[in-house]
Amino acid sequence: MAEHFAVTGGARLVGAVDVVGAKNSVLKLMAAALLAEGTTTITNCPEILDVPLMADVLRSLGCTVEVDHDTVTIDVPAHPGAHADYASVSRLRASVCVLGPLVARCRRAVVPLPGGDAIGSRPLDMHQAGLRKLGAKTEIEHGRVVAEAGGLRGAQIWLDFPSVGATENILMAAVLAEGTTVIDNAAREPEIVDLCTMLQQMGAKIDGVGSSTLTVHGVTELQPTQHRVIGDRIVGATWAFAATMTRGEVTVRGVDPHHLDLVLDKLRSAGAETEIGGAQEFTVRMDRRPKAVDFVTLPYPGFATDLQPMAIALSAISDGTSMITENVFEARFRFVDEMIRLGADARTDGHHAVVRGVERLSSAPVWASDIRAGAGLVLAGLCADGVTQVWDVEHIDRGYPRFVENLQALGADVRRVRS
Repeated sequence: MAEHFAVTGGARLVGAVDVVGAKNSVLKLMAAALLAEGTTTITNCPEILDVPLMADVLRSLGCTVEVDHDTVTIDVPAHPGAHADYASVSRLRASVCVLGPLVARCRRAVVPLPGGDAIGSRPLDMHQAGLRKLGAKTEIEHGRVVAEAGGLRGAQIWLDFPSVGATENILMAAVLAEGTTVIDNAAREPEIVDLCTMLQQMGAKIDGVGSSTLTVHGVTELQPTQHRVIGDRIVGATWAFAATMTRGEVTVRGVDPHHLDLVLDKLRSAGAETEIGGAQEFTVRMDRRPKAVDFVTLPYPGFATDLQPMAIALSAISDGTSMITENVFEARFRFVDEMIRLGADARTDGHHAVVRGVERLSSAPVWASDIRAGAGLVLAGLCADGVTQVWDVEHIDRGYPRFVENLQALGADVRRVRS
């Protein structure tokens, strides 16, 4: 059955919302479990569609996986399979992160080229180049990444771009490589730190965690562990944007506010008030029309590309003109076409979007092309006259657990409609 969200504009969001584990972390942690024989337990997992999809990928490799609400239990055999199942991988971009662990454990990996969101090309060149530096042979054949290694050896690896996925795959291969590996220009996202923390709990030796240089001293084996996923900063930031756009007051619990320092600074520039309530809590309040602010997406600690749709949605109803520059994914501006359907005054030129704010958007049927675009369209619908229909909501379900229920609890008039 087709589903859409019916979003009635005009509500002011008020209240508190709890944020659970990060989508961009949990899937990589599940892959890391492959590095050790035995049972690894991961808690605070978001109840989103991607988690059971990743569980299917691990099952295709011989693991036993149980998903029980916010807890995932993974039993890894002594000899996991090296061939990831196409049907599972094709639905999930993050499934490529099994490549590094499989090369490390099995000395061989066959992973179909993954699917996922339609936000532009995300080539695996840096993943393969890093694995080759460690001694693996890799190639693309018949739509699959095939990697083989007689044994991995530490190496000096420089990434041309601080790719999160490449950093993760190379890191997970390096922890079982012989000798020392140095990854320069590594990604610094909090989700990378979370992965490093879990690997260290498993017995990995990693220096420089949180910096752009990771030094990995290889060990011969790792042990299974228990680990709690960090809070989802992208979901937390989405609620912060929602409060600002609807002139509301929302307290966000369960995410480290310091992971959102730049986001909260931008919202303050737009006129919002922010208050840090503790290590895992912050509040955003707004009582006026936002002021226009410019945004530039960059790797962490820059402004996250995942929040670019929210930045455009905010700009669409702000007082003044904003420029949004996208430096990470070239196809993410397809979201602008849907915003124009809602009455946004926006145009794109290359990797720039110029948005002239209007007092109020107008409702229309719109389509989500990816997880964050879908969330951005819902926020825009909250600031539109009438009822906005947001279609292809399965994307939103992949990144936002209980999205409709949380919005309703904050006072929004949003319904899931099956047709």
